[in-house]
Amino acid sequence: MVEEGRFAQVSGALVLAGTPMGQPGDASPRLREALASADIVAAEDTRRARSLAAALEVTIGGRLLSYYDHVEAQRAPQLVEAIDDGATVLLITDAGMPSVSDPGFRLVAACAEAGLRVTCLPGPSAVTTALALSALPSERFCFDGFAPRKPGARRDWLASLRSEPRTVVFFESPHRLAVTLADAAEVLGADRRAAVCRELTKTYEEVRRGGLAELADWAADGVKGEITVVVAGASAVDTEADLESVVAQASALAESGVRLKDACEQAAAGTPFSRREIYEAVLQFRRG
Repeated sequence: MVEEGRFAQVSGALVLAGTPMGQPGDASPRLREALASADIVAAEDTRRARSLAAALEVTIGGRLLSYYDHVEAQRAPQLVEAIDDGATVLLITDAGMPSVSDPGFRLVAACAEAGLRVTCLPGPSAVTTALALSALPSERFCFDGFAPRKPGARRDWLASLRSEPRTVVFFESPHRLAVTLADAAEVLGADRRAAVCRELTKTYEEVRRGGLAELADWAADGVKGEITVVVAGASAVDTEADLESVVAQASALAESGVRLKDACEQAAAGTPFSRREIYEAVLQFRRG
């Protein structure tokens, strides 16, 4: 019989495990058990996996192999075969939960397709940690991974969030943080509330809260470390005002000679509204 709270190894299973974001002491007893007993430990970085095991005073008992973005397609079928043959495979990433903007989704999907068991050892997550620290509404939220790197794609993505009522959480690299926040202030509004969470759970943890423009000015001096950004959702007033501006843009294009359907399509580009929504709103506006 397995003691309550301990890791029960089951033959033929993929085990996802959240790893500490900075403090080894955040590791659960079940993670220690899994590192010691799994047949295969698939790690995003094998060096960091060994360092984590050493910090936890655990010896990795099974085979340790690398499992990162560029080898995921190659390694996933091999691991599925091993699990099908009865092996217990522990999947860990450098920090946080596998498959949440980290390697793992492909392997989970492949195991599910093959009808193999997939289980999870709960652990740290930068998404929920930042959300809890943000002082922003957390009853409903969405996670959007990493912000797009290219300026045009990033602004289109931000435009799609104009009328998003849920709090939005996303990751960003420190050297792009300032420009992303500046774009967000322009697209979403200078006063839209947000929080920048840096180096969560680590020695130099920092949480900055304020309007997007204020945070962009702060980040302009340079920021280091792992970054998670939390942005407040749009209010009903914001959403209504945004729709009105898109309708006004479509109407202006139509008045300049652009066919109405084309005008609506142009105005809807980069917004959360469809061409049909804008078209119907323009017709309603014309009817008074």
